[in-house]
Amino acid sequence: MPQPIDVVEALLFASDTPVEVERIREVLDLGSEADGRALILNLKARYEGEDRGLQIVEVGGGFRMVTRPEVAPWLVRLAKSRTRSRLSRSALETLAIVGYRQPVSRPEIDMLRGVNSEAVLESLLDRRLIRIAGRKDAPGRPFLYETTREFLVAFGLRDLSELPRVAGDLPSPAAPPSGASPEALPVLGETSQQNPGRSGAGVTPGE
Repeated sequence: MPQPIDVVEALLFASDTPVEVERIREVLDLGSEADGRALILNLKARYEGEDRGLQIVEVGGGFRMVTRPEVAPWLVRLAKSRTRSRLSRSALETLAIVGYRQPVSRPEIDMLRGVNSEAVLESLLDRRLIRIAGRKDAPGRPFLYETTREFLVAFGLRDLSELPRVAGDLPSPAAPPSGASPEALPVLGETSQQNPGRSGAGVTPGE
């Protein structure tokens, strides 16, 4: 009969998305979330105390099993021949605006970028990196956009508070602040190199 900690390990291994503590409590029929968190932290400490190629991290409101950064070079070799979808610079720029200004409407995004963002937003919606959060109380009632849990996972963030700090507000697109530029966000490619075995959205930035 497997021990509860072994079941938690199997759940993390089998899941493609972060496993929430509440979900672990439900599956194992535990008395409280504290019991589930204790199991995860115990397992996390076990992995940290042994020389393994995997580790357990807290990201996107849950926990997941990922590869250690130290083994990334070998995983990169394995993945070199794979065709990977890329996020264009315009997509990264739009994603940065949504990340910092959310909820934000398309007219506001267009104003900041200086170009029409409809196609880019559709692409980000398809990748589930953003979602529609409602409508703005303004003429035409445009959709409002916000980032998703998949966004947090793809960039290796626990929550939005871990986004790089931006001094002041986002200015016009003619002179974007270094903090709000796509480069200021943890680049998706870097996230996948740190944990190539489990990169949330499977995307890397374009040239």
